[in-house]
Amino acid sequence: MSIAVLGIDLGKNSCSLVGLDAGGRVVLRRRMRRETVLAFGAKLPPCVVAMEACCGAHHMGRVLAGQGHAVRLMSPEYVRPYVKAHKNDDRDAEAIAEAATRPTMRFVALKSEAQLDMQTLHRVRDQLVGERTALMNQIRAILLERGHIVPQGRAKLAACLADLLGDEAAPSLTPRIRALVADVRERWQFLDQRIAALDAEFADHVRTDESARRLTTIPGIGALNATALVAAIGDVATFARGRDLAAWLGLVPRQVTTGGRPKLLGITKRGSKYLRKMLIQGARAAMPTLRQSETQLGRWLRGLLARAHANTAVAALAAKMARIVWALLRHGRVYQATAVAV
Repeated sequence: MSIAVLGIDLGKNSCSLVGLDAGGRVVLRRRMRRETVLAFGAKLPPCVVAMEACCGAHHMGRVLAGQGHAVRLMSPEYVRPYVKAHKNDDRDAEAIAEAATRPTMRFVALKSEAQLDMQTLHRVRDQLVGERTALMNQIRAILLERGHIVPQGRAKLAACLADLLGDEAAPSLTPRIRALVADVRERWQFLDQRIAALDAEFADHVRTDESARRLTTIPGIGALNATALVAAIGDVATFARGRDLAAWLGLVPRQVTTGGRPKLLGITKRGSKYLRKMLIQGARAAMPTLRQSETQLGRWLRGLLARAHANTAVAALAAKMARIVWALLRHGRVYQATAVAV
């Protein structure tokens, strides 16, 4: 049995394996537990091991690469067209192996432990922010039922709670509700402390990481955006040009072309929602300053705002920022605003 390509359909406990020979014929069909897959790979001669880029794929990929195999990770979206009728785990593994043999297939680079650690920290922070927002909304609802309408903003809500809980004689809150709101506020403050600790960790990492420090010179990109982008991108040589990175983040227009007539729609919104959200928020925060600057980027932004909606300009600025990110990582430079000659 000579296996040229080994397709693995990963599962939480067990995995389906399909092996193809050099001619593309199926020579192996097995189902194994995760730990057995690694032992089986150690006995195989070096071959191409293909998997979908999902949870656990990077860890297994690093172990198999250490055994001498050529690991190829693919987006599940690109594997789906190769699945034959009657979809099951065995068919998925066969489709993964077949997709890995295509010369035009796009592969995902293996991520290191450091990259995965940084991405995990960002996911934890994002979850904490969601929990804090849920607590704030719950407090607003409780106060609204008691006739207190609080304006938007964390600072205004905190000030309102300080006034209500500080006035023991306030008749609008019963003692039980007052104690409940105080308890929820304590949970909110605890989440603030955990989020601030993670923010400080990201800021410390930027000081020691040269790539992340270069990205912070771009308007609208701070420690959060820089660390998240560096961890997700990894080797920037994976992208041939800046537009490829913007397309990977889902910030380019979606195309619908028929009969040779192209039509551009809204952004594709493909890729990481978190990275796209961070770039959009950074672009929205930087736009008021950039539109007033006498630079090439400021002139381009003013021209765009003159003919497009502000939200469209924000998305376009985020795509422009993604291209600048690629250029700085690819050429090892820092961002320098170019002034417009008057």
